[in-house]
Amino acid sequence: MIRFIMSAFGGLFSLITMSLFMVALAIGAVFWVYGRDLPSHESLAQYTPPTISRIYSGEGRIIDEFARERRLFVPASDIPDLVKEAFISAEDKYFYSHHGYDARGILSAAVDAVKSGGKNVRGASTITQQVMKNFLLSGDRRIERKIKEIILATRLEESLSKEKILELYLNEIFLGQNSYGVAAAAQTYFNKTLAELAPHEAAMLASLPKAPSDYHPVRRKERLLSRRNYVLKEMMENGYLTQAVYEEERAKPLRSVQNGDFDSFKEELPPRDYFTDEIRRQLSRNFGEEEFFSGGMNVRATIDPQMQKIAANALRWQLERYDRSLGRWRGTGEKIAAADLENWREALSNIIVPRDIDLDSTWYPAVVLGVEDQQLRLGIEGWKEGDPDPVVPRKDISWIKGSFFDNFETGDVVLVRRMTSGDNGAGDFIRWTLRQVPQVQGAFMAMDVNTGRVIAMQGGFSYQDSVYNRATQAKRQPGSSFKPFVYASALDSGYTPATIVVDAPIEIDTPQGLWRPKNASNQYYGPTPLRTGIERSRNLMTIRLAQEVGMDVVADYAERFGVYDRMGQFLANALGSQETTLFKMVSAYAMFANGGERVEPTLVDRVQDRYGHTVYKHDERECTDCANPGIPADRSPAIVSRRERVMNAVTAYQLTSMMRGVVERGTASKYVNLPVPTAGKTGTTNDAKDVWFVGFTSNIVAGCYIGYDTPRSLGRGASGGGMCGPVFQKFMSKAIKKYGGGKFKVPSECQFINIDRFSGARLGPDASGDNVVSECFREGEEPIFGVTFDGGFAMGSNLPLFKEAESGGKQVTTSSGKKAVVGPKASFGTLSSGGLY
Repeated sequence: MIRFIMSAFGGLFSLITMSLFMVALAIGAVFWVYGRDLPSHESLAQYTPPTISRIYSGEGRIIDEFARERRLFVPASDIPDLVKEAFISAEDKYFYSHHGYDARGILSAAVDAVKSGGKNVRGASTITQQVMKNFLLSGDRRIERKIKEIILATRLEESLSKEKILELYLNEIFLGQNSYGVAAAAQTYFNKTLAELAPHEAAMLASLPKAPSDYHPVRRKERLLSRRNYVLKEMMENGYLTQAVYEEERAKPLRSVQNGDFDSFKEELPPRDYFTDEIRRQLSRNFGEEEFFSGGMNVRATIDPQMQKIAANALRWQLERYDRSLGRWRGTGEKIAAADLENWREALSNIIVPRDIDLDSTWYPAVVLGVEDQQLRLGIEGWKEGDPDPVVPRKDISWIKGSFFDNFETGDVVLVRRMTSGDNGAGDFIRWTLRQVPQVQGAFMAMDVNTGRVIAMQGGFSYQDSVYNRATQAKRQPGSSFKPFVYASALDSGYTPATIVVDAPIEIDTPQGLWRPKNASNQYYGPTPLRTGIERSRNLMTIRLAQEVGMDVVADYAERFGVYDRMGQFLANALGSQETTLFKMVSAYAMFANGGERVEPTLVDRVQDRYGHTVYKHDERECTDCANPGIPADRSPAIVSRRERVMNAVTAYQLTSMMRGVVERGTASKYVNLPVPTAGKTGTTNDAKDVWFVGFTSNIVAGCYIGYDTPRSLGRGASGGGMCGPVFQKFMSKAIKKYGGGKFKVPSECQFINIDRFSGARLGPDASGDNVVSECFREGEEPIFGVTFDGGFAMGSNLPLFKEAESGGKQVTTSSGKKAVVGPKASFGTLSSGGLY
């Protein structure tokens, strides 16, 4: 009997042993099969997760951020223990003791699944397994994926430390609200850093990985509260919190940004604008879009936030002023259905209208709740009890053509602002006033003439209304604002500001027929010095000059200054008929202002990668003795610049002097009046479809363009001086208070002679009066007077031909040292009609 029992036990033991061996062999075979051709886990040691790229102002304030996955990478050493303990308690309490997988957890999950008939299936994945799933595997729930996950998890535990694994997990995991990683989530939900989190806040974050959408802090608040308290209890049971702290933290309410308990970090950021979006566009082109959106770049922008606000205000002011002068009401084009008006606040919050406009005061979206006899009754976004009665009186819209009742209906979405007795919303409240985004658009840009640092850029009325950046993307005809490049090519080829050119009607045969260009004023001055030609923006003088110099030379200058990549050599282009951008025009004018040296415009001072290494720096100048402690207190370090010279210094000064005349007595004199020397040029195209003004002081160059996106006339009387001049004036009057301005640098090669600006005649050294100009001539240049030339080609019948002189041309030495013949085309004190149009 005993032998039988022993034999039975032996057989049972052998059966169990064999069964276990077969199970182990089967499991081993399964793991061997699935362990082949798995992705390599070794790359995780060098893994750099996608992180936010941030743009900072010069003062170091964050002004924008870009990311596909909003993540702030934090090394494990900088993640507080409290945060680690919360996630370990919620997700993997045996994290520090297991070897990649939790056998007890897997067995428990399997039992629960069997008991529930497959209804209660949970993953039982460790943090290490979740890292492998998130990085190297798919998220499906098949048994094959779970086996691969366990295999890779055990391998990862052998190659990386627990802290490194936890670092990967806490920086990669999605926690809802487009927040990836604990640092971004802490900012999104609490507007706090990780170090500022309280235990109940850390526990709330640790509640989210399970299913962020199922634990929404507003829609699923009670469920999230219950999960948070469970995590707090686990933290206590795991020894991370005392009983007293647990009870205190558990009693605290669930608070979040989404519930309105904290201000959102987004409120601290200014609204995205044209400046930062242009940085995004340029850096995506230079570094690649993927690198910019996920590389964690730190970008130091050149923007001056104060000047940017002034620039936006100046452009918006002029655009709205013009729009209201037309008397047409368009509104926003949006409407709220009558059925939704009972809950108008929620309906209005879902309407997409610009909310980034601050002109005189903030503009708010509103909905018309009633069109009454003498007023509109509104529902205004953000309005609360105690605010002024939300009505717009009938007198406020007296500027609009048509009937009061024809323009408005209940449900219309409009924009309003507070009208007050002071500026920018200050002073006593007067009334709510209706506003609309103008249909006419424009752009404004300002930059440092020496460094190329762009300090302000406004690409339209409102970025949220239209992201199209008209400063850099809109190609428009510059009109007369291009003329300085024609004059520059002439001055650099031996001509002078006193050279005489005929301002008279002419005709030219073209393949399209007879062309008769004319001056905007339909007046003709006859023989006129170059200076007056640019001051009064004489089209016919410019055409003749371009013909004499040669359009190939003019095109070379335009391309050298970066106005065009390739300029067509057509005479009409001398009047600015070929399209370019405001960005290129302002950059080119900077080279006039700084004495003729190349300057590259930039919106970025420096770019650093995620590790703090500088990958781009704009300022390449060298400081030769910055490290010398013996520099006297009254002397600055020596800065060496190797900038290319694109124009002779005398030419640059002559042109600047002539363009000062534009501001002081020419086409911009009514609109630009600054307390420092200022030069510039207006531009108005045919039918006033585009109007321009680009001008500069010794330190800052700025330009404005205004026109409809689909070109059409701005109306009779519209001009660059009248529309863009005031924008320049409003901006620069503030800019010079901050950046200063002084006399333009006079080259040593200049010799000054008094000239009559109307006739070009030489005057004595003591001459004075409004017509006297002290003109700069190149040192050694011998003035010649009394010679009159006519190029000899068809003029209009309303001006007789000038008698052609018998003498020939005069050979001169140009600024580049080459020989050239000036005349029978023109020279100092000579008359020429060019040969043009």
